[in-house]
Amino acid sequence: MGKQAKLAVLCSEDQLFAEHNGFDWNAIQKAIQYNNNPKHHKVRGASTISQQTAKNVFLWNGRSWFRKGLEVYHTFLIECIWGKRRILETYLNVAEMGNGIFGIQAAARYYYNKDAKQLTKSEAAWIATILPSPKKYSIHKPVRMLHTKHSWILRQMNNLEDDSEIKKLIN
Repeated sequence: MGKQAKLAVLCSEDQLFAEHNGFDWNAIQKAIQYNNNPKHHKVRGASTISQQTAKNVFLWNGRSWFRKGLEVYHTFLIECIWGKRRILETYLNVAEMGNGIFGIQAAARYYYNKDAKQLTKSEAAWIATILPSPKKYSIHKPVRMLHTKHSWILRQMNNLEDDSEIKKLIN
């Protein structure tokens, strides 16, 4: 699938993926504080790539404490059994990356008419840019916020591509 796609989603979705045990406790705490503030009308999440993979592979979409409890259980299992490389590759193979477009290979074909392994840094960053709302946002008609996010992801990719833990995951 190519290292650019792996690097792009790590930079966009979960920069601490190589370091955590499936849960980013600081992000969870910040999300709880944010969501408990009555001024905020939009819910902020704190799911890691591991949690998203567990949800996408084993569970269903939706917000309930029951589903979240099952997600915690499955996240713990895949972290113990699969390991980081398999979790990342599975995420990239099952994540929705456009309306009805599942997986990085399908996204690369749809958006750029090429294999995922051949994506440039910028192309991979564009696909990562529309996550986690691929039905809401479009690479073909990006709003200003998406241009800003794309530029940010590219900067993060340049900053993290030489990190030894990241290299182990993407090579």
